[in-house]
Amino acid sequence: MAVKTEALVSREVNVPPKLEAITLDNIRADEVLVEIHATGICHTDFSCMNGTLPAAFPSAGVVVDAGEKVTHVSKGDKVLLSFDHCGACYQCDEGHPAYCAEWVPRNFGQKRPDGSLTLADASGAQLHGSFFGQSSFARHTIVSSASVVKVPTDTRLDLFSPLGCGIQTGAGAILNTLDVQPGKSVAIFGVGSVGMSAVMAAKLRNAKIIIAVDLQPQRLEAAKKLGATHAVNGGDADVVAQIQKISGKNGVDYSVDCAGVPQVVEKALDCLGTRGKGATVGAPSPGVRAGVDVFSHLVLGRQYVGCCEGDSDTQKFLPYLIEQHNKGLFPLDEMVTYYPVNEFEKAFKEVKEGKALKGVLLWN
Repeated sequence: MAVKTEALVSREVNVPPKLEAITLDNIRADEVLVEIHATGICHTDFSCMNGTLPAAFPSAGVVVDAGEKVTHVSKGDKVLLSFDHCGACYQCDEGHPAYCAEWVPRNFGQKRPDGSLTLADASGAQLHGSFFGQSSFARHTIVSSASVVKVPTDTRLDLFSPLGCGIQTGAGAILNTLDVQPGKSVAIFGVGSVGMSAVMAAKLRNAKIIIAVDLQPQRLEAAKKLGATHAVNGGDADVVAQIQKISGKNGVDYSVDCAGVPQVVEKALDCLGTRGKGATVGAPSPGVRAGVDVFSHLVLGRQYVGCCEGDSDTQKFLPYLIEQHNKGLFPLDEMVTYYPVNEFEKAFKEVKEGKALKGVLLWN
């Protein structure tokens, strides 16, 4: 049965969204109807609203109904929502669903894989949705079953709603893509919510040196409270030299770029020591390139890799992060600021301005 609800609807690029009445389509056999309790706000969302990227909204809620092919969740279950994937291609079979062969159309196609749409406005006109298999800036939403992660009944949905996108990306860059080893050194460029998650994960992995790099002094101070051993102002002319000095050798063992800005990527690579490994999680516009010192890359044996969604298997990784938080080892609560959904404009503004590290909209 179709469900009437409300959602934040963006009608045009660079035009602020409005809270509107919408109607959801009937769920399919491989879909889940979820009542959203909380939606995490990512800077990626703003890139989608201004046309740089399509869209992505992590969230959490309770299952209202599930299609007949859905077996891992049922009515009343608490769930977190994350990216969509096919579950059948080579990468999915190998345990790397973030690199699914259908990842781009499923997460940025703005429609179901068969081309149909999941929602309509009050006039009956269909709206594009299905971002990350969900489009969860809404009180209720239709979700691809692959995007749904069941969590324990005592899970705080408001706190953990952001895990499915930026938080798992930063943490996964450290724990999965780079596999940072205890006692090693890592530099993290850009300590917004993604970078701060990387800082916490590096501490969790017992890295000896954790260097936070950012333009905002308040973020650097926050990073030090959450695990960074050193802080470097990204506006300094000698950022690479400072990092090399801190490392006590010719550079760090690992680096993470959370900005997606070519100049930052280059510094993240230049600060790597011998056999160092760097990863980019920042999302620039498609086609953006960064320069690489090929000779240094060659003689020092450096590596540079991309990192999508922290290379996470969400069914395992999100519960793992919750477990680490409950042990006091991943203090996500120190990053989150809550806003009732009718204050979404304030929430977006404060997240953009850096006043809120990780904003969460509350629907109930």
